[in-house]
Formats: sequence, C-alpha cells, structure tokens
Amino acid sequence: MPSNQQRREVAKNKLEQQLKARAKQDRRRNILTIVGAVVAALVVAAAAVGVYKLTAGSQNNDSTQASNDTNDESFDEIFDSQFEEPDFAALPESRSEPLPPTVDCEYFDSRMPGVRDVDRPQGENVPTEGTVAVTIDMSEGPVELTLDRAKSPCTVNSFVSLAEQGYFNDTECHRLVTGGIFVLQCGDPSATGTGGPGYEFHDEFPHDQFDSPRSEMTIYPRGTVAMANAGESTNGSQFFLVYDDSPLPPLYNVFGEISDDGLNVIDAIAEGGAPGNEGVPNIPADIKTITVGG
Repeated sequence: MPSNQQRREVAKNKLEQQLKARAKQDRRRNILTIVGAVVAALVVAAAAVGVYKLTAGSQNNDSTQASNDTNDESFDEIFDSQFEEPDFAALPESRSEPLPPTVDCEYFDSRMPGVRDVDRPQGENVPTEGTVAVTIDMSEGPVELTLDRAKSPCTVNSFVSLAEQGYFNDTECHRLVTGGIFVLQCGDPSATGTGGPGYEFHDEFPHDQFDSPRSEMTIYPRGTVAMANAGESTNGSQFFLVYDDSPLPPLYNVFGEISDDGLNVIDAIAEGGAPGNEGVPNIPADIKTITVGG
C-alpha cells in the first residue's frame, strides 16, 4: 500500500505533467496566432473596408489547428524546441520631423456615396499643433479621447468636422475583435463595415514615417485611436479603439489616445466578447453623441 509520501509524489508528478502539457499548448497557440497575424496583415490591402478582417480570421483558423494537432509528435518536436516569437517594432511616439504650423488637406470623392449627408471639412491652413478633447457618449459610459493634431492633422480635422455635424450620433460600433488584434471598430452609420461620409483622404502618421510601410509590422499599443481603411488613401469615417496591444502594419492613421476611464468602458464591452471572436459585440456599443471640447 503506497505511503502518504508516495501518493504526494505521484500527485506532484501528475500535476507537473499537466502544467507542461498546458504550457506547450498555450505556447503553440500563441506562436500560430502571431504567425497567422503576420501573414494576414501583409495582405491586408486586399481586405474590404474595415480593420484587417483577414488577421482576425487567421486567429480563429490557427486556434482550431492547434487543438487538432495536440497529439502530433512531429508537431510537438517543433514547439518543444526554442522558438523566438516575432519582435515587432513599437510605433514611433512622434514624427521624426515636425510638420509646418499649418498644412492643406485634400478631401476627395470616395468610391461609395456617403451614408449620411455631411459637408466636407475645410482643407486649407489646417493646424498641426495642439490637441482636441473629445467625448464619445456610449451606451456603456463615456469614452474620452485626446486627438493629436501633430501626428495626423487631416484626420483630426475630418473627425472633428464629422462629430460637430452629428455624423456619428445614434450609431453603433459594429465590430469587436478579441483575438490576434484587439479593437472595437466604429464610425459607420450603416453598421455594415462599408459606410463612409462620401469623401476620403490620404494616409498620415505612422504610414509616412516608414520607407516601406506595407512590409513592416508594428505594435499599435493599448489606448490608440486610429482610422480603419480599405487600402491606400481610403480613410473616411471608420475608426478603431485599441484596447490591448495589437500587431499591425503601420498603415492606419493614428490620431489620438483613449483615457484610462474610457479604456475601462471599452474593456467591459470586450469582456462580453463577440460571435467567433469577431463581429458585432455581444454587449451593445452604441454611440449616442460625440462631443468636441471640454
């Protein structure tokens, strides 16, 4: 009959094996997720309007692959060996050289008509200095943003113009992604992922800080506010709020930050999840109004 000491040793060994197996599976899943995100992000230009749908889709496929290959010995050998996860560059904190005090912004016809009637922003002598305080009054609580003219002045100018015209009022954030990248996407009154204001504008920061932005991978940090697009210079009204660090190419105009309290609101929405880790959030994320200024 085994002694208490022997039983404890058996239990300890069993626990260690379980922990090792769990760590191996987690490591495998993380590696596959990252690789899938990298590959998908490099072909992001082929995606429809929205934030890199291929990235989130690859996350789902990779998770399935990982679970199906649990007992594959050759697969296990790969993940038992030392594997360095890709080291993505951090986004620049600011421009390498500041812009002149004002710039001219071009707002040109989009390929699709606007889903709401709005005037185009005034594009001459747009300021490049200072910040703009914005509050998104959402169904789950207020989300305060600080918009940065120095990074993407034409983006800030457009966002403020749309907000002041009530373009975003009574709309829903139609897309939550909870795997691979971590974003809540808003700004489309049609809630289809294809809607916009009827005009588009050029890419700004950080796109213009890289020689080959489409071949780079960076981390969009938690708290970032950036524009969604459907390819080069297709920015319109859709934007996304990053609630956890997300690997992406530097192709999406960064134009502000989310306050800590605002992130708490987004976190609560994200915790509710979305069908299949990507889609309409289970907890409604409706925008009542967006107010500019204190």
